[in-house]
Amino acid sequence: MTTAANSSAPHPLYPHLFAPLDLGFCTLPNRVLMGSMHTGLEDKAADFPKLAAYFGERAAGGVGLIVTGGFAPNLVGWLKPFGGKLSWPWESGKHKQVTAAVHQHGGRICMQILHAGRYGYHPLQVAPSKLKAPINPFTPRALSAGGVERQIKAFVNSARLAREAGYDGVEVMGSEGYLLNEFTAPRTNKRNDAWGGDASKRFRFSVEIVRRIREACGPDFIIIYRLSMIDLVDEGSSWSEVVAQAKAIEAAGATIINTGIGWHEARVPTIATSVPRGAFTGITARLKPEVRIPLVTTNRINMPDVAERILAAGDADMVSMARPLLADPAWVDKAQRQRAADINTCIGCNQACLDHVFENKHASCLVNPRACAETELNYLPTKTPKRIAVVGAGPAGLACATVAAERGHRVTLFDAAGEIGGQFNLAKRIPGKEEFFETLRYFAGRIEQTGVELRLGTTADAAMLADFDEVVLATGIKPREVAFPGSDHPKVVSYLDVLKGRVVAGKRVAIVGAGGIGFDVAEFLVHDGPHSIHAPQHPDPARWRAEWGVDLGYGDNRGGLVAPRPEPPAREVWLLQRSPGKPGAKLGKTTGWIHRATLKAKKVRMIGGVEYIGVDDEGFHVRVDGSDQVLPVDQIVICAGQEPFKPLAAALAERGTSVHVIGGADVAAELDAKRAIAQASRLAASL
Repeated sequence: MTTAANSSAPHPLYPHLFAPLDLGFCTLPNRVLMGSMHTGLEDKAADFPKLAAYFGERAAGGVGLIVTGGFAPNLVGWLKPFGGKLSWPWESGKHKQVTAAVHQHGGRICMQILHAGRYGYHPLQVAPSKLKAPINPFTPRALSAGGVERQIKAFVNSARLAREAGYDGVEVMGSEGYLLNEFTAPRTNKRNDAWGGDASKRFRFSVEIVRRIREACGPDFIIIYRLSMIDLVDEGSSWSEVVAQAKAIEAAGATIINTGIGWHEARVPTIATSVPRGAFTGITARLKPEVRIPLVTTNRINMPDVAERILAAGDADMVSMARPLLADPAWVDKAQRQRAADINTCIGCNQACLDHVFENKHASCLVNPRACAETELNYLPTKTPKRIAVVGAGPAGLACATVAAERGHRVTLFDAAGEIGGQFNLAKRIPGKEEFFETLRYFAGRIEQTGVELRLGTTADAAMLADFDEVVLATGIKPREVAFPGSDHPKVVSYLDVLKGRVVAGKRVAIVGAGGIGFDVAEFLVHDGPHSIHAPQHPDPARWRAEWGVDLGYGDNRGGLVAPRPEPPAREVWLLQRSPGKPGAKLGKTTGWIHRATLKAKKVRMIGGVEYIGVDDEGFHVRVDGSDQVLPVDQIVICAGQEPFKPLAAALAERGTSVHVIGGADVAAELDAKRAIAQASRLAASL
């Protein structure tokens, strides 16, 4: 299949990204696939109007092809009890509002069929063999030969119902360690019948599903197969097996092969912000010469220049993005109109998307709280423009000011600092958090576009704010002070001193406080080299893969794993907390393990239940498990929490000024940009 002839001139900046793709029976307008991502809206019929609005907005934004979150083909395939499922005829009706919303804007949409296998969080789960997943308390029932046949029929039935509901095709989920991937890998398939043993028998299950869907749904139905190209687990598939499966899937009638990366139980992160952009596209490029149908590459592709570079190199025919289109539904349209600087970039934080889903909440987005709330949170023009002062240009202040101005209010944004960003200016200096530069670039553009009057280097006082109709305090936090013997010693410094460069840490450092800031400071200290405050220094993918033990060349290794080769730490670091238990227990649900693994690889000693005895020239005196010891450190960096900073609140209240307190100035228990931006945006929508 080849790119359709394009009578118009190639796009001046992204000629490959905006080249149409001819699938034979239809032509996609560009090379952007909105990848599957579970939002939680798939699980209840009552939420389908919201799901329709969510996908409709992305279709209006110009996405070439959309794939829904996963729908199970039967009860045993559920991700969780009463999760999204399409197996009965009466369930297809609710899907028609989703497909209609996409087609209304000229878009195309495929429904993903996802059988959870042993990842299903319920006692009905089934798998090729009776082997419990390490991330799941339930043990699956091994399928009989008849049971395998029933699962195949369930996939076909679900695809047929999807077609009846108006979907342009389906994506068959064959990666990430779900049922089809469990059949493919020796790790989970211990069968010795027609569905297990050698590679062709192990992937026969997936091939048969694709073949029968093609027979049932006809030649003009898109079938995407999500192929696990690198399992990143022991006893995964070998490269020759991946190639053989891809060829068999193509022969069975697939239209497109999408790239799957890693299992959920893998020891390697695959989509977190610390993963370099496009770190896995090389694996798609390796498969490209082996098949003729289009290949989609994926993972940490978040800006048009990244996508164009991948496509121009011939690594893939399309790029898949899920979270970037949560962050900005108009991503494609902005890129096409040469307005990439206006894109609200996905920072890969996972805090409001994946973390929410794993907590049984609806997904959203840290930088775009409207994601999955399109029917509830809208920034409508105000009928009563007001003069609004926003004090503090951190994430909360930036969101509030720009949304209020977008709605037609006259907004003045004050900050005592010489630049916007607040705590984001610290976060962007942490290795692995370079994407925060993008958020500040986006907000700087929004300030200009919406007409916010920006007054930097200005410490606002109550008199200065007297003439405003509304005042919003987004003044952030101040570090919590600590009190233990010697806490006034020159060795004791604040995390602000270290991250702002006022103190250059020595070779041995103790960190007091193992929350999110403590982990960030530890990450900062164990990495050597300059940490730019002006431009992002994105990590090198090859160095990152070596650190984590990823081999895109496979070699003799199954699953693409080799021994990790972490680079030596720049400093010797102790990460301490008063409370007993594992440090970092309250970090993000889907990213906390990555932070802990990173610091462990850098030989950071993470210790809970520490009593701080005192500081002197000898070092940091602590007591752990009743035993006194001295840590011979050059610095003790205090990351012991923070408190709201709102010095204007009382004075404004005395004057009778209408005051709203948001962000860290409101709640500072743990810095939370997700809550701050959402709170700020909702306030601005209501003013």
